[in-house]
Amino acid sequence: MSIQYRKKPVVIEAFQMTRERRQDNSEWPTWLNIAWNLNWHEKGAVSCEDFPNSKGDDRLLINTLEGIHVVGWDDFIIKGVQGELYPCKPQIFAETYDLVKDNEQ
Repeated sequence: MSIQYRKKPVVIEAFQMTRERRQDNSEWPTWLNIAWNLNWHEKGAVSCEDFPNSKGDDRLLINTLEGIHVVGWDDFIIKGVQGELYPCKPQIFAETYDLVKDNEQ
């Protein structure tokens, strides 16, 4: 017997990481800057792939409960409902999420 379920609608925050945004973090949302400044051993911490030799052109890593996730170019970094961070490929993001409100000024 199979039972069907519908995913509850939730609102998340997300930020698309491009090469340009990686080099210039002036557009990063506050929650991503906070994660960048966490100790790497803390869950939710964000760091660069080539730490400590980064020149600002390498990809980012996220320390999650499931392990280390690489943020590819143009991936979205999602802040989930419990504040957790994880990457999402652009195609999956487009198929899963609709824009609710654009907070960019």
